[in-house]
Amino acid sequence: MQTREIIKKGEGENYNYSQDHCFVKVSSESTNGELCMVEDTLKPGFYLPRHHHKIMTEIFYIIDGEVEFIFDDKSVFATTGDTITVYPNDWHAARCEKGGKMLTIFKHGKFDMYLKKLSQMSDDEFKNETLMKQINETFDIYNE
Repeated sequence: MQTREIIKKGEGENYNYSQDHCFVKVSSESTNGELCMVEDTLKPGFYLPRHHHKIMTEIFYIIDGEVEFIFDDKSVFATTGDTITVYPNDWHAARCEKGGKMLTIFKHGKFDMYLKKLSQMSDDEFKNETLMKQINETFDIYNE
């Protein structure tokens, strides 16, 4: 049984995408699927399309910058030090015009496994809408 894990600054599974750069700080594998935590550097113009989760709760802690969270009934602008919790079945999107940084905790989510899956895919696979829908739903991500 693992008793502790230390992941230093700039360490962790590393996923660098066009809109953001993620370091997995706590893997879902190490917590028996109970949670994972990702340090996310949002690049200028970051946009996460509207979606919801049936099981997963997301907790966003803003480290730097301003992130707009868009819900059905309003938008919330979160800045350094703010925390936003999104519970299951709450439709949401996010935008970060100037770039920023946040920690995201995924309760009952395997978001780190989703990032790993995406990193192994080809451009053609990303264009396949049926495949993307299947992959998203496998990881509790439901789009419109």
